[in-house]
Amino acid sequence: MTTRSYGILDQIIGEIDKAIKVLASPARTGRAAPDSAGGEFDLTVEERQESIRLMRVNHSGEIAAQALYQGQALTARNGSIAAAMRRAAAEEMDHLAWCEERLRELRGRSSVLNPLWYAGSFAIGALAGAVGDRASLGFVAETERQVEVHLQGSKDRLPVADRRSRAIVEQMTHEEVAHGAQAASLGADALPLPLRSAMRLTARVMTKSSYWL
Repeated sequence: MTTRSYGILDQIIGEIDKAIKVLASPARTGRAAPDSAGGEFDLTVEERQESIRLMRVNHSGEIAAQALYQGQALTARNGSIAAAMRRAAAEEMDHLAWCEERLRELRGRSSVLNPLWYAGSFAIGALAGAVGDRASLGFVAETERQVEVHLQGSKDRLPVADRRSRAIVEQMTHEEVAHGAQAASLGADALPLPLRSAMRLTARVMTKSSYWL
């Protein structure tokens, strides 16, 4: 049996299809969202609004993660690295589904800026992959380190009564740390300080914007 070789047009159509599924279709997961010990408390109007805003930011981060990994997989030079990126994207889909589910439970909405975050993250991921696999892995490792810090801050800001959101964020944090460690084990290069600083600045722009929009 022969293996089909996909041309550039096939790849473009495939990436457009993936983008549509991420942005316009409900995320699907084989794992139930983490639940809180002791059940859930009723939230005040103010607490619910704060939880919606924080979980909307986390949802946008997962949209960006999907695009980032897909972009890196597309331009990776090593087939095993591309496969690792796609596996990471599949695992991150659980996080996306959990955030979507929690937003629905809170009667909130996702960010209207998500198409922008997807497009920008895909371009950054594709560029990182084109530079080289070790640089691409370094980008993943640094991204996950920054995501870990962000999620810890998100958990600290979530209302104490919102046990369910806090449980979801805590599980996401553990798994993001594992993704970063995997990238490091595959031979990630350390990124230069100016690039790490630019990544933090970009993340702050996305966080502030998605919080309100």
